[in-house]
Amino acid sequence: MCLFILPFVALVAEAPWPRLATLLTSEVVVEALLLSIVVSVIASVLAAVFGVPIAWVLGRSELRGRRALRALVTLPMVLPPVVAGAALLFAFGRRGLIGGPLYDLTGFLLPFSTFGAVVAATFVAMPFLIITVEGALVASDGRDEAAAETLGAGPTTVFWRITIPSIVPALRSGLLLAWARALGEFGATITFAGNLGGRTQTLPLAVFVELQSDRDAAIAISLVLVAISLVVLLTMRDRWWRT
Repeated sequence: MCLFILPFVALVAEAPWPRLATLLTSEVVVEALLLSIVVSVIASVLAAVFGVPIAWVLGRSELRGRRALRALVTLPMVLPPVVAGAALLFAFGRRGLIGGPLYDLTGFLLPFSTFGAVVAATFVAMPFLIITVEGALVASDGRDEAAAETLGAGPTTVFWRITIPSIVPALRSGLLLAWARALGEFGATITFAGNLGGRTQTLPLAVFVELQSDRDAAIAISLVLVAISLVVLLTMRDRWWRT
């Protein structure tokens, strides 16, 4: 128990409370906060757009190789974030498998850009949404969908009118988890997108920088991230306890 409590007690004890408001409204912190919000929100939307169909395939389809697909899409959850960033770099970098031809054709470079930070955050956050939504799809019996199909509804209609409304609570939880994970992403972002102020320096990267120059600012930013994490956990507690 002490292992979980003491680090946060130490963080609170070392916090520069008299200067906290000033530190949190500094240009570096505000810039990193705004960028973090933009990156995490876009990453959450992309995670939903691409993750919900994948979750449906894993939870409802009879596709062969689902176990392999599930292992692949959840791999970023256990993969060291730096390795995830390196993998993205080798795929989408200037000399990457896809990034190289894309750069030669268009001059577009994904790494070390804001959208690169979005891609890194999406890559590590999407699995949290997928497993949450898949769990809800597996838990539901599918009788409503079957009834709609017998009445003549097509697959698209069934998906949008029956399936999606039935998993709204799980989708909401998955989005919240994905957003929190994207907001706290560090390793993949710094490896793939770099640490460029105003472009890719999100709050976790700002903590890393400030630890080397302004310890109080690093602690202040850390407190913000801890507070956000606690809010996310408290918001989801009822769903977790029910299951």
